[in-house]
Amino acid sequence: MCIVIWPMQTKVIKLDASKIDAGKIKKAAELVDAGGLAAFPTETVYGIAGRAREDSLNKLNDIKRREHNKRYALHIGEKNDVRKYIPSVGLRAEKLIKKAWPGPLTIVFELQENDIDKQRKKLDREIFESLYKDNSIGIRCPDNPIAASLLQATSYPVVAPSANITGQSPAVDAEQVLGQLSGQIELLLDGGSCKYKTSSTVVKIGKEGLEILREGVYQQAELEAFSQINFLIVCTGNTCRSPMSEGMFRKYLAEKLRCGVDKLGKMGYKVCSAGTMDMAGFPASAGAMAACGAKGIDISGHRSGSLTRRLIEESDYIFAMQQIHYDRVVALSSEVAGKCVLLAKNKDIADPIGQSQNFYKNCADMIEKAVIKRISELVI
Repeated sequence: MCIVIWPMQTKVIKLDASKIDAGKIKKAAELVDAGGLAAFPTETVYGIAGRAREDSLNKLNDIKRREHNKRYALHIGEKNDVRKYIPSVGLRAEKLIKKAWPGPLTIVFELQENDIDKQRKKLDREIFESLYKDNSIGIRCPDNPIAASLLQATSYPVVAPSANITGQSPAVDAEQVLGQLSGQIELLLDGGSCKYKTSSTVVKIGKEGLEILREGVYQQAELEAFSQINFLIVCTGNTCRSPMSEGMFRKYLAEKLRCGVDKLGKMGYKVCSAGTMDMAGFPASAGAMAACGAKGIDISGHRSGSLTRRLIEESDYIFAMQQIHYDRVVALSSEVAGKCVLLAKNKDIADPIGQSQNFYKNCADMIEKAVIKRISELVI
């Protein structure tokens, strides 16, 4: 007796992205949670949703004809879900998430060993081993209502490689999905053509900076701009306290990043200072230069600049010398109050202008202590 095994029939469900049918999404999510595979649209290309467990990953590898030792990117329904998988999100990654998610970007996060240990203890062993490799994990948060709804409805973490056989073009509409995978996946959510019709950019971000692993919608220059961290330090004339603070901040930030001060820009960090008085183009005071020089910091090239609303709003962190400087920042742009603080916590740092060199030294010591503390708090 001969037994014939027929291939499965891929069920196609049409969905309107402007009016999501929650019932249909729920059924698709239940299928994925049960170990089935469902193709769905994103803004880039169609993906295949599979739960992050060995059986589903093996099925994905088989239908994509892909080696079994590689990892697929985790897909999340909303960007805040990233914290379930990355305990400590670095500054640049945080800003990149803010600027580019949801959107056509897959981020490969490099985790420290202590964070890997936390995730190993927190997650089911099979899920952990499915998602993390070499202390890293790739995560994508697609900008498509159907994708977001499906990913939010599943109980298991979901990986979602592109809906194509390895070596062939990714599918950008339902017809192309069926052309390659009909009868090999249980379900196809037909949401029409994808917006970009090209793959997401894959970028790795860590202490070594930003590296494009796969070109896609976003280009290197865009991602560099999205993820640059801007520090601003504010005093009155921008000739004494804030230039000293800027010089020290550069020094200790570079030490934390293990790079030269001249490499901070390449690493994605910018440190500048400004004054609340309208006086531009003046060098740092002799006392400030001497106090910094004693600490091995050269601020002789500094020229004063005036505080502006644009400068404030472009900054990610703003440190004020005194409460009056904080108040001026907030007066120029009230929306940034949350990112402006006193450099020395609850203490004002007095202006040394016109004072003795010993006063400058004490001022510089106080600034240095505050800068070291602030930089120690940063997650790089």
